[in-house]
Amino acid sequence: MGIGIALPLILSPRVLGRGGTVAPSNRIVFGGIGMGNRAMFILPNFLAFPDVQFLAVSDAREDRRQTAKKAIDEHYRNEDCRVYNDFRELLAQPDIDAVLIATGNRWHATASMFAAQAGKDIYCEKPISLTIREGRQLVEMCRRYGTIYQAGTQRRSTESYQFAREIARSGMIGRVHTVEMQVWTGGTVPHQKPTPVPAGWDYDQWLGPVQWRPFVPGRVNAWHYFWDTGEGMHTDMGTHYTDQMQWVLGTDDTGPVEFWTSDIVWPDPKQWMSETAISGTFCCRYANGVQGILYQRKGFTDRYIRYIGETGWVQVDDETDIVTAEPKSVLRLKQAGGVSWANAGAHIRNFLDSVRSRRPTLCNPEVAHRAQTICEAMTISARLNRRLKWDPAKEQFDCEEANRMLYREPRAPWRVI
Repeated sequence: MGIGIALPLILSPRVLGRGGTVAPSNRIVFGGIGMGNRAMFILPNFLAFPDVQFLAVSDAREDRRQTAKKAIDEHYRNEDCRVYNDFRELLAQPDIDAVLIATGNRWHATASMFAAQAGKDIYCEKPISLTIREGRQLVEMCRRYGTIYQAGTQRRSTESYQFAREIARSGMIGRVHTVEMQVWTGGTVPHQKPTPVPAGWDYDQWLGPVQWRPFVPGRVNAWHYFWDTGEGMHTDMGTHYTDQMQWVLGTDDTGPVEFWTSDIVWPDPKQWMSETAISGTFCCRYANGVQGILYQRKGFTDRYIRYIGETGWVQVDDETDIVTAEPKSVLRLKQAGGVSWANAGAHIRNFLDSVRSRRPTLCNPEVAHRAQTICEAMTISARLNRRLKWDPAKEQFDCEEANRMLYREPRAPWRVI
């Protein structure tokens, strides 16, 4: 009989979680759903945390799957990242704890509900839905499954916006009576004919829950400007600011009671095939009389939010992250420095900490849904060209035509509940 020699088991510091690393058993394992421009922009913020590990990505486009895999594999210096065309295959993987969802807007609510059913926690880019009832379904789904969910309205985690909130709520500018918000002018898309689907695209998967249409490059590449895939800039970007308005006013569990619009400029259907507003003014009123005014006008760098009180105002310029105020004396309280909204790291950290503690995130489903509801109600008011009363408890309008626009049936097989 041979004599066995016991050799000492040597484990690397990385496996043990020493030397600033995190042991694999303590990492939150992620998959990515929708790996386009936005996903690749914030992916480094996720990878910067040692307690995060990305193991899988999914996208309807082969080029985006491979680009994401390459970036993740290079970061970890291995080839372990798995790729999937259908995100449901990714969700079926038992080693995935959480997902980053950065698809086009049409997919956000549907993909999130599938993820919640699969037992995954969710970081999802805004807007969380494209209809009000779909947003409420997402809230209920996350509640049912105990899902930790963070909407990507990351300005709640940004120092400049936190400072503006403190000033607005402190009484230093008097009682806030108006919140002004501004996003940029919407685009237009000229009429185009259908073309063959490009190689490497699963177009049916790309469309997902929306009505099937032929592949038209302009409609696909500029999906923000069509009702079934987006609602235009006042919704896509506006939800950042309505979220801030809700946060500052302390109305995260409710919302305005009236909506109206003015000066809406629509695309000329003879010239453009795009559908959403080019410019306009979108308004709301809370039960206590506070008004929100969202302007869609000017250029990309002109976006801002301003809280106007009885004795002054405070504003955050979104492009520069600069805070201005009147009286200027309130600015002496602001600390120098701070990370701008472009770095989502603090918002992601809030999500990761909530995954571990199982406490709600800053932008949990109810919070995100209420902010998004404001944008979608503004859209409905604009499309009907009428003033609408809204019951934030029942989530219903005083107009049956408007109530019929609260939901649209998803295309089979994408109805989740």
